[in-house]
Amino acid sequence: MIATIVVLACVTFATRYLFLAKNLPFTIGPRFQRLLSFSAPCVLTAIWVPIVFMPSGKFVNELNNPYLLGALAAVFLAFKYKNLYLTTFGSLIVFYMFF
Repeated sequence: MIATIVVLACVTFATRYLFLAKNLPFTIGPRFQRLLSFSAPCVLTAIWVPIVFMPSGKFVNELNNPYLLGALAAVFLAFKYKNLYLTTFGSLIVFYMFF
């Protein structure tokens, strides 16, 4: 278990170091940079979709799902006000009102 964590930490560090170290003769092309720009939205989607739509391990398609209502409130507040704190706390309030 510990060995697995150490190996994965080394792999993660090595892949990050390749992209961040300026003294290495390694550059990525514009097509690969464009491809990498999609990685953050993909990872975030992979995190929030199961939380919102499968909070108990099974797909929930009801409109009174507090996770769905909180997520919808977050999307609305983010687009309308573009304020991180208002979006975060507003969506938390909506979530806890329906939880």
